Amino acid sequence: MGIRQVRKEGDDMLKKKCKPVKEITAPILELLDDMKQTLRDLDAVGIAAPQIGTLKRIAVIEFDEELYELINPEIIESEGNQTCNEACLSVPGRCGDVDRPFEVTVQALNREGESYTVTVDDFLASVFCHELDHLDGVLFLDKARNIQMINEEQLRARKKARKKRIEQRRAQGFRTGGRRR
Repeated sequence: MGIRQVRKEGDDMLKKKCKPVKEITAPILELLDDMKQTLRDLDAVGIAAPQIGTLKRIAVIEFDEELYELINPEIIESEGNQTCNEACLSVPGRCGDVDRPFEVTVQALNREGESYTVTVDDFLASVFCHELDHLDGVLFLDKARNIQMINEEQLRARKKARKKRIEQRRAQGFRTGGRRR
């Protein structure tokens, strides 16, 4: 496994539509492993293949100790609305408000080539939508309003506040996570 360099805003790769994975091969499995390692090294929640220079329809998301490896993912259902303040590994130093569905159901292949669906809500729904946008060459900046500058200290404070908000919502009975089928 290796840590890959994340491409930044202005790199043409980030604006291109990714191609579907036709066959799960050793290089695809290595890519999934590298994406997971890169994600963890950067203490991030999600990463898409074009962010590390590969135009394949692959995203990796890790939240609440649950790893989602998504090959050829598609949103098949969405419900509700929420406004999310988003940031991105490929757009350092900025965040902005993006309107997203409150719940999405995504169909994808896992690393064994098996089809599965997962329904996610709240923060995790916004992460899934954000990463799947990358696969179509869309950055959060393309949809955001109220774009602001953000430094490392503010980014850490955002992560801490997000964690607290999720804990509060769970205490109120919200799932704030995913269900695989």
